[in-house]
Amino acid sequence: MRAITVQDREAGVAGLALTELPYPHAAENDVVVRVHASGFTPGELTWPATWTDRAGRDRTPSVPGHELSGVVAELGYGTTGLTVGQRVFGLADWTRDGSLAEYTAVEARNLAPLPADVDHVTAAALPVSGLTAWQGLFDHARLTTGQTVLIHGAAGGVGSLAVQLARAAGARVIGTGRAADRETALELGAHTFVDLRSGPLEDIGAVDVVFDVIGGEILDRSTALVRPGGTLVTIAHPVTVHPADGRAVFFVVEPDRARLTDLAARVRDGRLKPIVGAVRPLTEAPAAFRPDKRTPGKTIIRVAEED
Repeated sequence: MRAITVQDREAGVAGLALTELPYPHAAENDVVVRVHASGFTPGELTWPATWTDRAGRDRTPSVPGHELSGVVAELGYGTTGLTVGQRVFGLADWTRDGSLAEYTAVEARNLAPLPADVDHVTAAALPVSGLTAWQGLFDHARLTTGQTVLIHGAAGGVGSLAVQLARAAGARVIGTGRAADRETALELGAHTFVDLRSGPLEDIGAVDVVFDVIGGEILDRSTALVRPGGTLVTIAHPVTVHPADGRAVFFVVEPDRARLTDLAARVRDGRLKPIVGAVRPLTEAPAAFRPDKRTPGKTIIRVAEED
């Protein structure tokens, strides 16, 4: 089968190559998925799990990409809850070969059924961004109706879904980003928008929740905005500065079949809209990791055509 692989950690993005790999083995409780569409995170080539297995052993050449949508091609021993030929989407394991391949083996529990009227490209934009947005807002920050949430990167992959989910939950949403992102953030449901390059962050006032995807100085400055009892949540890096009288949480997204099913239902009935940017073939995946210009939305790799 064809797959995108990396085997030289020092080469970074330049080491990505389209290669031929053996068909994957379905271990116990696995399924092999024929991948139709795949999503990736540009920074994943710096993650230790891209290069080693759970025991810390080198596993190169490895296949990056951890979001996928496709069709079940094979069931491993003991696998239940899914059937051959079923449309599915979800997260590939962090420490195993990922989704930038024609076939990939995934733990069945990491996948959810995909409704027939949700296309594979849209579904591939959901797993990391959708689960991260939900877990950050509701599992970690415990956002509730009537609270105010500040969402950095409100037009990005995670931020755009977080804006929609927070608004649907009855929260007051303040989005941030670049000036060019204003209209997108407001159309998605943000009540107000702040340009991080020109708008004073400190003038926003106290909020119940800060959802950060940027890190660095923005994260540090945001701690002062968290009102007593509030929460700052970030996916950028561990927190070094904490709110004076609140919580700070750094987390990594976790698979959740039930939540994926809910997110797909929201997409199906129009309550949630992932922003898909460029859609490129598998042969162009290496170039997609190093775009020559910033493009709105999440880049998706189309590995195979729709059913």
